[in-house]
Amino acid sequence: VQLQASGGGLVQAGDSLRLSCAASGRTFSSLSMGWFRQAAEKEREFVAAISRSGSSTNYADSVKGRFTISRDNAKNAVYLQMNSLKPEDTAVYYCAAYGNFYYNTYKTRANEYEYWGQGTQVTVSS
Repeated sequence: VQLQASGGGLVQAGDSLRLSCAASGRTFSSLSMGWFRQAAEKEREFVAAISRSGSSTNYADSVKGRFTISRDNAKNAVYLQMNSLKPEDTAVYYCAAYGNFYYNTYKTRANEYEYWGQGTQVTVSS
């Protein structure tokens, strides 16, 4: 599975960004998807996850109410809509995937994901 993340950039606090992740190499609907981020000198952390069907989602407390994860199985893509961005959201954002037998579940730990994209930088200035 190849994952290509895009959509990062430099924005001001309060702005919005939409990250996209295009997947190829495997039937996309067989994959549960997640977004993670890693700030400078910090460990990679969970941001959001979505089930194969798209009906189940989960968010880190730090982004709940501001970020929305979604997917389009027809387009083999997952998205992360980020609103009300804060300087502490500055990080490299990675999309990740794993093959899931179950249709409506997801995982939140990075070591449970099999496939990773290259990351896209998000920088939020104050």
